[in-house]
Amino acid sequence: MTRGGRAALLLVAAGGLSALWIRRRYLVTTVRGPSMRPTFGPGDRILVRRTRRVRTGQVVIVIAPDPPVVELTGDEPFDLGEPPEAELPAAALPSPYLVKRAAAVAGERVPKERFPDLRTIPYDVVPPGSLVVLGDDPETSWDSRDFGLIGPESLVGVAIRRLGT
Repeated sequence: MTRGGRAALLLVAAGGLSALWIRRRYLVTTVRGPSMRPTFGPGDRILVRRTRRVRTGQVVIVIAPDPPVVELTGDEPFDLGEPPEAELPAAALPSPYLVKRAAAVAGERVPKERFPDLRTIPYDVVPPGSLVVLGDDPETSWDSRDFGLIGPESLVGVAIRRLGT
């Protein structure tokens, strides 16, 4: 192999390793829904640094908890005309992530005084690895007021910045 061939091979290998490192360290996600207005709106793309270190006030990306199971009693209208998820365009499918603001991190007091809906959380202090997350627009947000604390296994990372326009 020539010197130029070896150099090209090393350059390709270094580029591949760099790309792998970037993919493991960063993520780009799209905001869906209005719960983070005015900070982020629907359709905003944000760059996320994968990390376990979060400070209060940072915008975090977490894996969405399972929504509550609602039992139908037979009195509710139920539309069987909805298409299956596979037929919906990708933009209409629910995201596996939630974009929220860290209201309290491990070791801090759960802010029950500022957010009365958090009174249902059975802890006074956030346990190790857990987070209290809230949307910036409380009227439209599904957050810790609804599902409680976010565990350490659900934290994806911290928003670095909005991408594009």
